[in-house]
Amino acid sequence: MATRKPRNPWRVIITGPDVGATSDHTSEANAYTLVRAVLGGDSPAEQARIEYWESGAWRWFETVTADEIP
Repeated sequence: MATRKPRNPWRVIITGPDVGATSDHTSEANAYTLVRAVLGGDSPAEQARIEYWESGAWRWFETVTADEIP
């Protein structure tokens, strides 16, 4: 049985001390909007792993760390 493409094929996994969250998005642009918001400022989040859905599985796209966000 084939796995269907999810409605939101972009995923952001946020991690850091006392932080752990996953959020799915409809587009790459929306995923990166969240990444900039959660890694900027005084956020305790340290990194965001961005994944996308391809061929029935989540694939790693990029990992962004807080020090990369102005």
